[in-house]
Amino acid sequence: MDREVAVADTTSGVRPVPEQPSSRIDPSVPHPARRYDYWLGGKDNFAVDRRSGDAVAEAYPAIRTTVIENRRFLHRATRHLAGTAGIRQFLDIGTGIPTSPNLHEVAQGIAPEARIAYVDNDPIVLAHARALLSSTPEGATAYVDADLREPEKILAHPEVRATIDFDRPVGLMLVAVLHFLTDADDPYAITRRLVEALPSGSFLVISHATTDLVPRDIAATAAPVTTSSMIDMAFRSRDQFAAFFAGLELVEPGISPVTEWRPDDAPEQRRPAAQASMYAAVARKP
Repeated sequence: MDREVAVADTTSGVRPVPEQPSSRIDPSVPHPARRYDYWLGGKDNFAVDRRSGDAVAEAYPAIRTTVIENRRFLHRATRHLAGTAGIRQFLDIGTGIPTSPNLHEVAQGIAPEARIAYVDNDPIVLAHARALLSSTPEGATAYVDADLREPEKILAHPEVRATIDFDRPVGLMLVAVLHFLTDADDPYAITRRLVEALPSGSFLVISHATTDLVPRDIAATAAPVTTSSMIDMAFRSRDQFAAFFAGLELVEPGISPVTEWRPDDAPEQRRPAAQASMYAAVARKP
């Protein structure tokens, strides 16, 4: 029997939405959201996720630092958009298993009326949606079970449409998710399609794994994306990362290591870029 998840909105409070059956959970195949949970010390993962996580950690020992620094970037970027940029709507694709503070907690802490639509394709994330889908009375949150590889379904989804007004600026968050798309998936076309749906004044936020910032011996161990690899990330160079922002206006400091994008701490307290080998950037749609 299907469970129900709650979706909070400004008019009816909490309303039930049928959940998809959890039969899509496959404990024999690693999933990025569950592996990320493992690296963060969570318990919502399977043995295959831990094996995959350990394989990545063997090739890149600083991976746990990387995921922590990536979350910190997400928080800083959200604060910038909700604060300085005045964004009141967020579409977060590849949100993962809830880890407090979530994006909506950060955004609504600045602007209680902020509206957030979360998107992920892992049924375990859906199972945790009750924890994720809390909102201030003034704002709204929704969770959408969908895949980044199908942007049209995301954009047309009734819960996205009920939460996001595409006539007003939106913060599109693609944080630590595009490196799970191979070149065959055409991540650039997917990103362009999502950005095309947003009005002028919207923002694109991306962080992405790279081997540019690590020593050559570590970079050489990064496995190519194959169906059999436990390391299923497509590492991209700075130029490849920059291509996601074609036609957009980069926000200062532009493209930078994830630890260096508007950091909160002093230089001597920051992790070296090689310990969080990801690029990060925020850009505005003119």
